[in-house]
Amino acid sequence: MNVHEYQAKELMAQFGVPVPKGGLAQTTEEAVDVARGLSGDVFVVKAQIHAGGRGKGGGVKVCRNLDEVKNAAASILGMHLVTHQTGPDGKLVHKVWVEEGTDIARELYVAVVLDRGAERLAVMASPSGGMDIEKVADETPELIFFSRMEPGQPLWDFQCRQLLFGCGLDAGQVRQGTKMLQALVTMAMAKDATLVEINPLAITGEGNLIALDGKINFDDSALRRNPDIAALKDPTETDPLELTATELGLNYIRLDGNVGTMVNGAGLAMATMDVVNMAGARAANFLDVGGGANEEMIGKGFEIILTDPNVQAILINIFGGILRCDVLAGGVVAAAKKIDLKVPLVVRLEGTNVAEGRKILEESGLAFEVAASMSEAAAKVAAVLGGQK
Repeated sequence: MNVHEYQAKELMAQFGVPVPKGGLAQTTEEAVDVARGLSGDVFVVKAQIHAGGRGKGGGVKVCRNLDEVKNAAASILGMHLVTHQTGPDGKLVHKVWVEEGTDIARELYVAVVLDRGAERLAVMASPSGGMDIEKVADETPELIFFSRMEPGQPLWDFQCRQLLFGCGLDAGQVRQGTKMLQALVTMAMAKDATLVEINPLAITGEGNLIALDGKINFDDSALRRNPDIAALKDPTETDPLELTATELGLNYIRLDGNVGTMVNGAGLAMATMDVVNMAGARAANFLDVGGGANEEMIGKGFEIILTDPNVQAILINIFGGILRCDVLAGGVVAAAKKIDLKVPLVVRLEGTNVAEGRKILEESGLAFEVAASMSEAAAKVAAVLGGQK
């Protein structure tokens, strides 16, 4: 789960990380009121969406007076902000964060990240902040400093010093940075975060450290023990179909292809998307109905797939184990008849009660093709789509 910048900063502040003072606004009037209550004569108006690169897309504006704050908020609110992380359609901006301007002398990068390969948290720092860390990693990897934590151990002072002195900080700044990094680690462990990132981490003209931006990702599986974090979820930042699927207990992710897929098992779903792409089509979604799905859930999942207007064909690939093939077939038939299925359907069923499942489909009156393997199913879907062009 992701959160907005303003939410990340509020969490960081709770753990003692310095952040600029600011406030949230959903109208131009609220933005001006927030700025009026801040000190200084420079303000920053920042679009709040779940994506990076907002500044490059026109979603961050520096203002010198209240009139500029009003104009900036008016131009950002309601815009479809396009960044390298949003896709070509962008994301609709519903709110902005207005904060005090900061006297920036230098910009750094720091992050606490879950290193899945090493199965532990790691801390990163770089003197090249304020830009895409991926670009730094590609072009100047020697400017990224990295330290893994030992399981059950804190982030030690010497690890912080190695990271921060490597970034060129002086002794006083290293002391500040040590407290900050340890606070970020404490927060990540307490809230089950998989990423806590500050980019940029600014050094002010007075030599102090302050987080100018914040990004935090949380482990979805741990939200039950962190209800305060779960409450931060913004439904406007989630695809409506994905929200519906989540409420039904289905694992659904919307993609930009044209083949709707329904599969049981995450690994099989990934493999199915791969063979669809290899056949020359593109998956429109990831949908793992899992082993515990009943006929009603299958039907709802099928409805979700068909609600996507980009879906021009559907591929069902089920290996019956815990989820029996006849249960899957019953759900598909019920949903298809309810919606009046008008797109081609390719089905590959194997496993528990496969004969019963195929019989249900055959007697349903639905027009569909049967495939014996994943590659054959993908080829048939691609052929159908090719014939429609």
